[in-house]
Amino acid sequence: MKILKIIFVLITNQLHSQISDCTDSLSKNYNPKAVKNDGSCLYQNLRVKPQYSKKLSDSIKETSGLIDFNNLLWTHNDDHDKTIYGLDSLGVIKKKIILENVVNHDWEEISQDDNYIYIGDFGNNYSGNRTNLQILKIEKKSFLEEKPIIETISFRYADQIDFSSSKPNKTNFDCEAFIVSKDSIYLFTKQWKSSKTAIYVLPNQAGSQIAKYKSTLDTKGLVTGVTYLKDKNLIVLCGYSKIGKPFLYLLYDFKDQDFLAGNKRRINLKLPFHQIEGIATKDGLHYYLTNEALIRKPVINVIQQIHYLDLSSVLSLYLHK
Repeated sequence: MKILKIIFVLITNQLHSQISDCTDSLSKNYNPKAVKNDGSCLYQNLRVKPQYSKKLSDSIKETSGLIDFNNLLWTHNDDHDKTIYGLDSLGVIKKKIILENVVNHDWEEISQDDNYIYIGDFGNNYSGNRTNLQILKIEKKSFLEEKPIIETISFRYADQIDFSSSKPNKTNFDCEAFIVSKDSIYLFTKQWKSSKTAIYVLPNQAGSQIAKYKSTLDTKGLVTGVTYLKDKNLIVLCGYSKIGKPFLYLLYDFKDQDFLAGNKRRINLKLPFHQIEGIATKDGLHYYLTNEALIRKPVINVIQQIHYLDLSSVLSLYLHK
């Protein structure tokens, strides 16, 4: 009889330990008995206001990406200019490094891993039929020495068959956000018709590669930038809706590269019409965002800026658990 009781207790404990549900205490459907996050958490609507916003230099009116590296925030323009600009936390330019012997067709994002900086030359919104999509892979040591060693990763989307020209801002094969994880690069596309993002993966190796479809996320907006803390399993996307309302989309508490298996939370930003383009963080709690200038007089007159946000109220419990 004692043996049966022991077996019963062991089975009960095992079943209890396997409860999968929402594990985020900040959610609306938190289950305190759950020990495994199943990605089902639901959240109250939240709007976050930047603690400050500062005008950027006219040299970077088309700022289009942002990373935190070597105690500076690095950004770039999305057309022609081949300079990478190092900014302080108030957006003042402290360093300029020019990438010689390359072309800026449409640089839309900057990313990094431990050893390299990456520039995404894959903007494709004008006609949706670019055949020269590429990512520049730059050794960090050589970059800081201002003698950048650059490799080129060329790619195409596995499921893009039709390369006929489309009208501007109609394609599903536009991209402005990507991250690097282990030996792979993950693209987060900007789907103009559906306001969703498709995730593609390709090898992190120079040469010609194929970006394979992985999954789709309904961001309810156009994704234009992303930052990634691999040791925290945290991804934060930024973008704006079709009517210009900026937002963040958080992915966290996932396992390995299954980015959509954890918590998914959309946060609106308390900003008027802003074309948010870049996002960076060092600690996962404090964020910098940039928006490019957008002048459509007399209705729209938005200058290029850097914004500082504190998301401690949203992510502190997760990051410090």
